Amino acid sequence: MQRVFITGYGIVSPLGGDNAENLKSLRNGTDCVSPVTAFDVSKTRCRTAGQVTDEWLKEPMTRKNRRLDRSSLMMLQATREAIRTSGQFSPEIMVIATSSGGMSNGERFYRSLIEPTGRVGAAQAVANYMAQKPVLDVQEKFGWRIPAQIVSNACASGTNAIGHAFQLVRAGLYDSVICGGYDPLSELVFTGFDSLQAATPDKIRPFDRDRNGLVLGEGAAVLALESEKAAAARRATVLGEIVGYGVSTDNYHLTQPDPSGIGPKLAMKRALADAQLDPASVEYVNAHGTATVFNDATEGKAISELMPGVAISSTKSMMGHALGGAGAIEAVFSLLAILHQFIPPNINFRQPEPDWRFRVVGNEEEPAKIKRVLSNSFGFGGANATLVLQAAH
Repeated sequence: MQRVFITGYGIVSPLGGDNAENLKSLRNGTDCVSPVTAFDVSKTRCRTAGQVTDEWLKEPMTRKNRRLDRSSLMMLQATREAIRTSGQFSPEIMVIATSSGGMSNGERFYRSLIEPTGRVGAAQAVANYMAQKPVLDVQEKFGWRIPAQIVSNACASGTNAIGHAFQLVRAGLYDSVICGGYDPLSELVFTGFDSLQAATPDKIRPFDRDRNGLVLGEGAAVLALESEKAAAARRATVLGEIVGYGVSTDNYHLTQPDPSGIGPKLAMKRALADAQLDPASVEYVNAHGTATVFNDATEGKAISELMPGVAISSTKSMMGHALGGAGAIEAVFSLLAILHQFIPPNINFRQPEPDWRFRVVGNEEEPAKIKRVLSNSFGFGGANATLVLQAAH
């Protein structure tokens, strides 16, 4: 049973195009949700999202780079940051999550079949539609020829990918893994959430008594994981450690969680048991916190029962919900909380539900002594996943 160290991280999200900008926006509680510009939203209730600025994804102009999709560009930027922070890191395998992959390219292809302009760009759209395409583009850019595993399990995907990579290293199957997740904004997915009336035209307010829906986001984040012996052999700087991973499936409803909170509660209990930790040893929970009425109620009930008094926040309040990429992004945010000893804010927060027994850190960051963080991700179909991250020691 190998210890699993985090030796590098990289992120691009609506909060910023690199690690430093994400940390700055996270600490400042910057609201990075803005009017959608990628497609027409004139007929939807919700018209905002967390968007990654195109300027952050600029690559040197070559014939090959012109063919890269936004998903690939986000993955390239996140991986570049992870390699920069980890030093001479050489992965043996990639484990990457997404929920919709290149869905926007699928839309482009099918629309080309009925548009009078014909199939101009159709081949490129099909090529970028595959969920593994951004991973292959990263491998080509860095000269890697290694296995790749793609995890797609709704909004738990990012946490599942990191959890699976953690298990691979801990079991001694691999010594070095690049893991994480990505998801771009997609018109089909955006209008789907809007038609479910899960998206809000208002501010996103996780864990607020008057919350009324989520806002979508996008981005990519990756972690460099190494076994203790591999990190020691190259004298890598250890930034943190993953010590636990738990999953559950409640099978209650296609889109709604079991109101008892049993799914999230089991995932958190199993993650803590996997880490051989007591719930009281965790200082902060980076909650899934989508700001929908049902999700926050379910997660709130589970946290109240398992970890009364703990400090929580939802960083989705600042950037929206990046779906399959959310768990990876929030794992990086959890690592930043440990590295810089603060609890990220839960912006737009006004007042909690009266029955909840935890403390929401709202609107401004809070300095705190943090050794351990729980990071939650819960998805449609009752997919629940939790990671336990710990400070390096």
